[in-house]
Amino acid sequence: MSQTRYDREFKLNAVKLYRESGRTQEDIAISLGIAKATLNGWIKEYKEHGEQSFPGSGKLKPCNEELYNLRKKLAQVTQERDILKKAMAIFSRPKKRD
Repeated sequence: MSQTRYDREFKLNAVKLYRESGRTQEDIAISLGIAKATLNGWIKEYKEHGEQSFPGSGKLKPCNEELYNLRKKLAQVTQERDILKKAMAIFSRPKKRD
């Protein structure tokens, strides 16, 4: 069974409908043809992140994007440091005389 994907606009409209209509989550979920738990999750995400909610598949929220970039940069710098350590160990060895 494949999972139905809803676009950002649909999710925002569903949350807006809930917030402005005064109807219950269950009533709105039934009228939209989605599970109540799905609508509840969207409402919670909107409360936490506001207009930055639902960035889309494969996209990061701005707050997570900075963290991702910092981790990526840290991994690169760590790798460069390790390479320099190895190079320093190689070049600081005493030379063998024949």
